[in-house]
Amino acid sequence: MKEGIHPNYREVVFHDLSCDFKFITRSTVQTRETINFEGKDFPLVKIEVSAESHPFYTGKHKIVDTAGRVEKFRQKFGTVGSKTQVAAE
Repeated sequence: MKEGIHPNYREVVFHDLSCDFKFITRSTVQTRETINFEGKDFPLVKIEVSAESHPFYTGKHKIVDTAGRVEKFRQKFGTVGSKTQVAAE
């Protein structure tokens, strides 16, 4: 392999924020944060959905709306073309 052309492939901790689940895997993702996990420092990547919280894998339907996407959409477009009524009405 040529040197200097491949990204840094190392162990990284992924943290699922919706269910506070952490797991270690190898990745090339660049991060600024680190975490001490199982007595060792690792780069940290925060994610909103993983296999531990995704409805397909858990069998539970759970709405994860951390950014208020529905409210942002309704503020931007209102009820124009909507087939459902706004809950506030």
